[in-house]
Order: sequence, then C-alpha cells, then structure tokens
Amino acid sequence: MRAIKYGHACVRLEKDGQVLVLDPGAFSEPEALDGADAVLITHEHFDHWEPERLKKALDGRPGLRVWTNDGTADQLEQAGIPGSRISVVGHGDAFTAAGFEVEAHGEWHAVIHQDVPLVKNTGFLIDGQVFHPGDALTVPEHPVDTLLLPAHAPWSKLGELVDYMREVGAKRAYGIHDALLSELGQGVNVNFLGQLVKDTPYTATKPGDELSLA
Repeated sequence: MRAIKYGHACVRLEKDGQVLVLDPGAFSEPEALDGADAVLITHEHFDHWEPERLKKALDGRPGLRVWTNDGTADQLEQAGIPGSRISVVGHGDAFTAAGFEVEAHGEWHAVIHQDVPLVKNTGFLIDGQVFHPGDALTVPEHPVDTLLLPAHAPWSKLGELVDYMREVGAKRAYGIHDALLSELGQGVNVNFLGQLVKDTPYTATKPGDELSLA
C-alpha cells in the first residue's frame, strides 16, 4: 500500500492499481481525486469534501463510488450527487472499497461548542493498518499500525492528542488536519508529542509527502 498526504485531512491510498481517497475537502488539492476508484468521507464539513470537485470526479469515473455516514450522504445528495453512487455505512460496518478492506468506527464529531450542533462522524480503518478518525478521537476496537492524527482543530488541544495517541498505541502517527497550522505550530506539535508519547513516533506532514507504512 502506498499512502500520500494531500492538503489538510486528505490522504490518498494506492494498491494493486486502485486508488482510495479519504476526505478530499476544500483545503486539499483537486488532483488528489485524479484516477480515484473510491472515496471515503468521514463527515459533512466543507474541509472534508468539496461538492464541485467530487461531482467532477464522479462524472469522469463511472465506477467511482463514495462511502460515508447517513448524515453526510444526505448532504451529498442535496449537492446533486446521485444516491446510486453513495454507500451509507456506520459504526461496526465492514466493506470493500477499490480493493481495500475497510472498517467503520465511531459515530459523532467531537464537540466544538455546546452551541454548535453535533454531526455524524465515521472513522475508517483501512486494511487493518491505517486509521483515519475524521474529526473525533475515536479509538479503534483493535490495534492499528498507522494513526492519521488530527493535528489541529477548533475542538482539540494538545493534551487530548497526547492521551489519544497513548490510548490508540499505534506504531507510528502522522499529522493531518493541519491546514491552519503554521510551521511554528507544526514544530510545537512535534516537540510536545515527541516528548510525551514515547511509544508512538509522531511526524508532521506537508502536501505531497509519501507516508512510510513499514
């Protein structure tokens, strides 16, 4: 499996000639969707999917399908994406997308503020190795090798990320969800997480980075 980080929360996985893209949102590069066979969307917020880019990709690839939760599926259909191209999944579901074995974990987005309504959020575990939690600190039900860690968000703080990384206990973690972080902020994350999480090496990323899964 090959993993490439795109802008913000978007990661592209390639295996056996097939392409799976997670969370190609407004802060990620449009080319992340080039040649995609399947798209997974963790939740409905604009930084995790972008309507016009997704519709263009679907128009250009008749076999391309989207997997997401019911709340996000409703938003996709309202944006003009046919329901026939969408598969609705939720916590505990397992399915195959573009040759990848996927498990769905979690139900809700993390709390931003009591005045901000909660939306559905589904994390995805790919081939039992790579976990993308979306916008929540969901702990998968069994160990994973690679954690894609939301490095910065309106709903999180560094101390919570430390506890989350310790609880997941992955072999390695890469920063995603980082479009609003400066280089200085990236460095603070690396130093802080490196000092406090000894068993899971953390690496900050930038668009175009290939992530080592070995």
